[in-house]
Amino acid sequence: MKIVTITDSDKKRTIARTVLERLTEWFEVEESREGYIHDCADWIFLAAMDDDRTMGFLCLKETGKATVEIAVMGVMKEYHRNGVGRKLVEKAKESARAQGYEFMQVKTVKMGVYEDYDRTNLFYISCGFRELEVFPLLWDEANPCQIYVMSLRGTHESVQ
Repeated sequence: MKIVTITDSDKKRTIARTVLERLTEWFEVEESREGYIHDCADWIFLAAMDDDRTMGFLCLKETGKATVEIAVMGVMKEYHRNGVGRKLVEKAKESARAQGYEFMQVKTVKMGVYEDYDRTNLFYISCGFRELEVFPLLWDEANPCQIYVMSLRGTHESVQ
C-alpha cells in the first residue's frame, strides 16, 4: 500500500465517488455525499492505493490560516482495521505540516449517539486527536457535532 497525493480534479471525484458510494452507513445522505464528491476537487487529496486498487482517501481543507480540517475520509470496508485510515491520517499530518499548518481538526458525531460513529471517534482519538467542543445543533438535533483537534507542532518547537 502506498499513500499518494492526487492533483487531477476528475480523478479526485472518481475516487471519492467510488469509496463514498460503498460507505452509505456513514454517507447515506445523497446531497451531502454529492457535496463531498464535488468539493474534493479543490482540497488536498490523499489516496491509499494497492497497485491500481483504491483502498481509501482523505481530503484536507483549510479552515483558518493555521488550521486544516479532515473534510472527508473514507476507507473501503474490506480494508477497515488494517491500518489504511491511520496511514492516511499520518500522511495528512505530514502534508499539513509541510504546508505550514499548525493545527488539524475533524468533525464527527458526538460519542454515544451512534455505534458506527463511536468507532470513528475512537479511531480519531487513537490517532492523537483531542476533544475540543460539541456543537449540539451545528448539523441537527439527531447529529450533535463533536470537534476534535490536534497540534501539528512537534514537542521540540517553542510556542511563540
